[in-house]
Amino acid sequence: MSQVFSKIPASAPITSSCMNYVHPWTDSCLQAICGLYLYCIFDCLRIYGSVYVLTLLMKGRIPTKNDIKHTLYGILQSTAFLSGTGFGYSLFLCSLRKLMGNFNILTVSAIPAFLASVFSILIERPSRRTLLCLYVSNVATETVWNMAVSRNYVKNIKYGDAAIFSSSIALLLMYFKGGHHKKSGNEDSMFRVLRFVIGPYEEKDYTSSRSSQANSFYRQQEQNDGRSRSGSWQRSRPKTNFVLHIVNQMLSIYKKIINKIKCCDRHHACPHPFSCLYYTMQGAGKMFSIGLGIQISLKLLLNMKSIFQSPANVKRIIWKKETLNLASFLGAFSGLFRSVSCILRRISGKDDPKHAIPAGIIAGMAFTRYPDTTVSLYVLWKAAQVTYNIGIEKGVLPKVPGFTEFLYCFSTAILFHAAILEPTNLRPSYWKFLHSISGGRIACMNRIPLDAWGLNTSESLRTVLAQTKTVPVVHF
Repeated sequence: MSQVFSKIPASAPITSSCMNYVHPWTDSCLQAICGLYLYCIFDCLRIYGSVYVLTLLMKGRIPTKNDIKHTLYGILQSTAFLSGTGFGYSLFLCSLRKLMGNFNILTVSAIPAFLASVFSILIERPSRRTLLCLYVSNVATETVWNMAVSRNYVKNIKYGDAAIFSSSIALLLMYFKGGHHKKSGNEDSMFRVLRFVIGPYEEKDYTSSRSSQANSFYRQQEQNDGRSRSGSWQRSRPKTNFVLHIVNQMLSIYKKIINKIKCCDRHHACPHPFSCLYYTMQGAGKMFSIGLGIQISLKLLLNMKSIFQSPANVKRIIWKKETLNLASFLGAFSGLFRSVSCILRRISGKDDPKHAIPAGIIAGMAFTRYPDTTVSLYVLWKAAQVTYNIGIEKGVLPKVPGFTEFLYCFSTAILFHAAILEPTNLRPSYWKFLHSISGGRIACMNRIPLDAWGLNTSESLRTVLAQTKTVPVVHF
């Protein structure tokens, strides 16, 4: 690629004015700062207004006065947080330029973003800071990896997403089986997801002394009741409707098969009711159905316009091979984890939380059916967070005050640095977010002076604008 300037060391500063780089659309720093801040406020009100109102409606009840008050306060507080980041970023860019007389590789974006984040994150509620930290750390990790790949420091690994997901989810599953999530008294949302996917029986101390006798009795009762109901139905129902009779016979046969599967062998160390075979099949079937329902619903929702134009498009939208990807992943993950756990319990003769490591790794291989970098990195950072919290509770790791806030600010600095100097390494969705929240200003900042560092910044910007279909136009 051609470069406007010859390469200079990354440590060398560039003597460019604020107008030539930060805000070429105006010669006033104050006007640029205030313009960005006002646009951020209105756009943040739109974003957080939709998010908080939707959250309020999803509660499924008529909102009370306190609910409305809490929602309005949350909208205003989150708007102040996010718009404050935009205000601080522009403010520190111009201020550091006036203070130092030039820009360097750090002050061109990273340090202003870090300083702006330090002040803005303190505005947001403490309960939301961890979620924000996990999100930006997720995107920043992917960005750093892309930067390393573009420099040929590392190479992309086939099924790397699945490897990250498998190892991370195995660690979380071990904590889940070991009951670590209950000791702090504040259960993480990730463990609620795991309970839903793999079932509550794998949780520590789920079963009690009554479980073995109750399960055996219940299995026997189910078998007897199934036979008696099917027999009485066949005797009492006249065979006047042939189709209905066939359906009833099929249901009766299905029920007998299920009852036989339920009453197959179950190891005494297994905490679940019914047989291990039924336990595996039930988990896989349930999660496959849920995954298929989610995928079809999303496809129909996202293609609503084309469906209204031609209802015949429904068949074309649904009947695609990729429609089964999410269902295959969820079903295989649940089924593999349950089956491997049962096998390990039979081999060892006990239920051990460490069984979750091999079971989780094997089940995580199903992630190859629905690979997603965002999901794998989120699980990785969630595993790191939970491990850190457990280490603090056990006294193994020290509690570092403000670590969450620092990690958020550091990750944000990486993202803003990449957005300015090498936007092709930034996740496209995050670039669109920055473009939207800044009213196009992030694309209008003049990259030509930055080409002196040899990162092909201007060319990278043109590539991203074409890929994301964004335009370098300042909106007011």
